[in-house]
Amino acid sequence: MRLLLINGPNLNTLGKRQPQIYGSLTLDDIEGRISQRAKELGVEINCFQANDECGIVDFLQKEADSAQGVIMNPGALTHYGLSLRDALEGTGLPIIEVHISNIYSREEFRRHSVIAEIAMGQISGLGWRGYIAALETLVEVLKERGS
Repeated sequence: MRLLLINGPNLNTLGKRQPQIYGSLTLDDIEGRISQRAKELGVEINCFQANDECGIVDFLQKEADSAQGVIMNPGALTHYGLSLRDALEGTGLPIIEVHISNIYSREEFRRHSVIAEIAMGQISGLGWRGYIAALETLVEVLKERGS
């Protein structure tokens, strides 16, 4: 089983950017923890981060055919990334949307996700642990489906 873990704009600054909201772990730290858990589950995970929508769309179009699911933290693209939404939907893959902070307890503009409508689920506000919850859930769902 092969999964894609995609992080959007500014997530490369984790550990430095607003640690009171996003925590002190870097994206490399988080990806390391996810990769370790994926290995324990017998799953291959392909991690990617880009600060632009185009880079993520290109990555999805290149990698989706060899994957069984997507874990996505779209960052600011959550609220307006329509080409990202279309690319994700076009993969036909199950998607779990992840947010480190609770987007529903923050500014009004952060409370709407254009990705949520096409995702099988959304995890928000569990910090870096939300990624692990997404990984474990997606693996179990795919096993149940026989993927």
